[in-house]
Amino acid sequence: MQKASFWNKLENNKTICNLCPHNCVIPVGKRGVCKVRKNINGELFAETYGQICSSGFDPIEKKPLYHFFPGSVIFSVGSIGCNLHCKFCQNWEISQSSPDEYPYLKNASPQEIVRSAVNKKDNIGIAYTYNEPIVWYEYMLDIAKLAKKENLKNVMVTNGYINQKPLEELMEYIDAFSVDLKAFTEDFYKKISFAELHPVKETLRTLRRNNKYFEITNLVITDENDDENDFTEMVKWIAGELGADTVFHISRYFPTYKLTNQPTSVTTLLKFYEIAKEHLNYVYIGNASTEKGQNTYCPKCGELLIHRSRYSTQVEGLENGKCKKCGHQVLVGDSWGF
Repeated sequence: MQKASFWNKLENNKTICNLCPHNCVIPVGKRGVCKVRKNINGELFAETYGQICSSGFDPIEKKPLYHFFPGSVIFSVGSIGCNLHCKFCQNWEISQSSPDEYPYLKNASPQEIVRSAVNKKDNIGIAYTYNEPIVWYEYMLDIAKLAKKENLKNVMVTNGYINQKPLEELMEYIDAFSVDLKAFTEDFYKKISFAELHPVKETLRTLRRNNKYFEITNLVITDENDDENDFTEMVKWIAGELGADTVFHISRYFPTYKLTNQPTSVTTLLKFYEIAKEHLNYVYIGNASTEKGQNTYCPKCGELLIHRSRYSTQVEGLENGKCKKCGHQVLVGDSWGF
């Protein structure tokens, strides 16, 4: 446990948490929406500082990040809690739990996390994932600062629901973001995730303004966010606001937690893939076996650049981030990785 960042004291010993757009007003002895930031005697504490629920080495493509050090391995760590309450959460056992409800947390100092990452041969860095890393912001940031000193990369897998000041303080230390864009209507965010869309859009704009590397994932849920017009509006917005080279993952939904809707049809995924390809250069399909949407091709000449089979990745047509055939820049700057 450690005193939290981004909060103010109110009357009657209440606190207001300014970390995310919920801006929770928290009475003494209570927690915010995330279930892991608690008012103790008029001060706000990050309860899960130094505690993880899981860790392990994963392919970078599992985050998913397809254009950031493709084919590499990264050390993944996660804790508990989340500032969204998505009805379809696949990790709900940890994301929707408080420290009182989850007895399996393990102590791990930032130094221990970094040591584990450094000791693995060919590991490129640390991914903050499994649950929402925003809610263990202080712990993540302390790890990331130490990781930077060891020349490790920091990757944040996030819902993007964060206020601007804490986001801007992360910029120096986080090298890549995998952002879940749940849908493109306020109604979905309110009804299904108990949040709002516009702060996530602002997060993405901020990442682009600061030239930070990010990829976007959209889980397509049957009868919830699979309207063709809404999807088209979303990819047009991404292309217009963030750029046509923004890497975009379309992921298949399966029933879990509180949603029992039918799994997304592959037909829908393929249709949305074609719609997205009309506006974006790099579109992928996840969580489904399809002939399309796995490999990376040069958007200029069509050359196969990266071949993927599940999490097996072969970089074939790239040199220094450029297409070997036509010289088109595909991976940028620090994301070459080979």
